[in-house]
Amino acid sequence: MQRPEYEILSVLAAEKNMRKAAERLFVSQPALSQRLQAIEKNWGTQIFIRSQKGLALTPAGEQIIDYVNETLKREEKLRDEITFFDSEVHGTLKLAVASIIGQYWLPKVLKTFVERYPHVKISLVTGWSSEILKQLYEENLHIGIIRGNPDWKGQKQHLFSDELFLVDTEIKSIEEVHLSKKPFIQFKSDSTYYQEIQTWWQNQFQIPPKRTIVVDQIETCKQMVIHGIGFAILPSITIAQEKNITKIPLFDDKGVKISRETWLLSYESAHRLKQVDAFLQLVNELK
Repeated sequence: MQRPEYEILSVLAAEKNMRKAAERLFVSQPALSQRLQAIEKNWGTQIFIRSQKGLALTPAGEQIIDYVNETLKREEKLRDEITFFDSEVHGTLKLAVASIIGQYWLPKVLKTFVERYPHVKISLVTGWSSEILKQLYEENLHIGIIRGNPDWKGQKQHLFSDELFLVDTEIKSIEEVHLSKKPFIQFKSDSTYYQEIQTWWQNQFQIPPKRTIVVDQIETCKQMVIHGIGFAILPSITIAQEKNITKIPLFDDKGVKISRETWLLSYESAHRLKQVDAFLQLVNELK
C-alpha cells in the first residue's frame, strides 16, 4: 500500500464522514468511494461500515488504522529529522491552537510565516486547550498554543494576558446586570474557562442568571451581543475593534482584574527542527 492510500484511510478514520473526507482530500465522493473499495479489496477485509450516520471502523479496521497512523507518524518524524540537516527551511510545521487564538491572533503570524518560508508545509488544528495538551503529551505536535495555566513540563513561553469583560449594548455597570431582561449568552469552552466565569458570577450575584443562551462559537456569541440580543463575558482579544458596545472589566474578590493567559508549549527536541525554530523566532519578533 502506498502513502496516498495511508493518508486516505487516516483521513476517513478521523472524519468518519465520506463527504468531509473527500473535501479534505480534494477528491469527489464517488472517486473516494472507489479508492476505498480498492483499498479494502487489497487488504482482503472490510475496514469501514457505511451507514447514513457516517463511517464506523470494523474490528479489523481499527487495527489497520492504528498501523496506518503509526506508519505515517514515523515517516513524518523521519522526514523532519532529515529536514534538520538541510540548509533551507522546509518540512512540516505541526501546530495546534485554541480556537480563539486561531481566529484572532494566529492569522497575522501565519501570513508573515508563509511569506517568509514558502517551502514549509503547515499542519494546523484548532480546538479546546485540553485536547491540544493531550496531543502534545502524545507528541503529535511541534507546538501547541493554549489558554489557561497548563501543567506542562516541557518548553513553555507566555504570549499574552487577555482581560475579561462583560459586554452589552445597554448595560453600563455590573450593578445593572440583574435589572436587565436580556439573557446571558455563553459559548461552549474548556471547563477551566467555564468554571472561572461561574465562580465570578457566584461571587458577584449569589444566584444564577435569569435566562441563558448557549452557542457553539465565540464569534456567534459576540455577534448576538452586538445585535442587542443579550450580554456576554468575552476576552479582550475578541472585542478590541468593537466600538458600539460597553465593555465592563471583571474583578475577582480581591479587586484584581480577571484575565486569561495564553501560552506557547513545545518540547525541547522539536526546537532542533528549522521550521519550528523559525516559527518561534517569528512569534518573539511580533510580540
